[in-house]
Amino acid sequence: MSSVYSEIILDYYRHPRNKGTLAHPHIKAKDTNPLCGDIIEMQLELDGNNMVKEVKFNGQGCAISQASASMLTEMVKGKKLDDVRAISKEDILSLIGGQLSAVRLKCALLSLKVLKTGVYGYLGSAETAKDELSSL
Repeated sequence: MSSVYSEIILDYYRHPRNKGTLAHPHIKAKDTNPLCGDIIEMQLELDGNNMVKEVKFNGQGCAISQASASMLTEMVKGKKLDDVRAISKEDILSLIGGQLSAVRLKCALLSLKVLKTGVYGYLGSAETAKDELSSL
C-alpha cells in the first residue's frame, strides 16, 4: 500500500467523518469481524424517495475498518438505496487503495457488508442477498 493511501486511511481513522448515532434511523445494522474483533454499526435515515438523507457509523477496531466505514458514509450520503446496493467490493478497495492481505480485506469490507445487510433487510430482500453478503 502506498504511503499516500496510508496517510488517507490514518486521516479517516484519526478524524472520522459521520461517526455517531442517529435518533430515529430507518435502517440499522451491526456486525463484527471475528478474525480481529472489529465492530461496525451503520445507521441510515431516508427521505420519502428512499434516498439516504443522513448516515452515521459507530464501531471500534483497526484503522482500515474504521477508515473504510467513514469513507463509505461519505459515499452513500445523498444516494438512492438502489445506488447503495450497487456499491461493490472494488469500489471500497479503490477508496482504500493498494493491495490488502486476506485478513485486511475483511477489515476493509466489513462496513460494506453491514451497510448492505441493513439495506437488504429494510427492502425485505435479505434472503436473496445472502450470496452477495457472504462474499464480503
